[in-house]
Amino acid sequence: MRVAEMPDEERPRERLERLGPQALKTDELLAILLRTGSARDDVLAVAQRLLRDHGGVRGLGAADLPTLASTHGVGNAKATTIAAAFELGRRLRLDGGDDRPQVTSPEHVAALLHDEMQTLQQEELRIVILDTKNRVLAVPTLYRGTISGAPGRLAEVYRDAVRRNASKIAMAHNHPSGDPTPSRSDIAFTAEAVDAGRLLEIELIDHVVFGHGPGCWVSMRRAKLGFTPE
Repeated sequence: MRVAEMPDEERPRERLERLGPQALKTDELLAILLRTGSARDDVLAVAQRLLRDHGGVRGLGAADLPTLASTHGVGNAKATTIAAAFELGRRLRLDGGDDRPQVTSPEHVAALLHDEMQTLQQEELRIVILDTKNRVLAVPTLYRGTISGAPGRLAEVYRDAVRRNASKIAMAHNHPSGDPTPSRSDIAFTAEAVDAGRLLEIELIDHVVFGHGPGCWVSMRRAKLGFTPE
């Protein structure tokens, strides 16, 4: 049934006001964000197609703006609304005071990021910024693309960490091919980042590369790739 054909009290927005967001199905919550459908499809149909095409909420959250915007009935404005909603959710997860995640091992980096990053359709580099107690301050996305031949990006690795007076960082990126084996450029970039961190007195504790599937990741420190043997 199209939203316009529903009784007022059964429409997603009215049900949320009456019962709270927990009472709504995922497609109904997404329909509220979208607000309208298209001439061809009702807003609920657009929401359902988005979830189906991306394999559910996790895949939808990993989709980039051009992919979202290209879906019939979405477009740029609705795509940015969806992306903003997911980013608020990510920031809420990190904004927990003393309850913020603590990162002291590559397993912690994987627990924080692997589920999300393994579904990305293009390579991303993210920086896990840590305080003196190894609690997560922020996880900015530094760039999307490939880390090889990226002039000036080494300085950007530490930009937010310096601004936040952080003591340590970890790097993480994904291989859309599904194979997490670090490339030569990954190793060279990591070695340069380690040296830069020493100069700034901000330790790079690890660089984790994610592939597809449970447990499919490589700790470059543990593998002694780009890091000086301890």
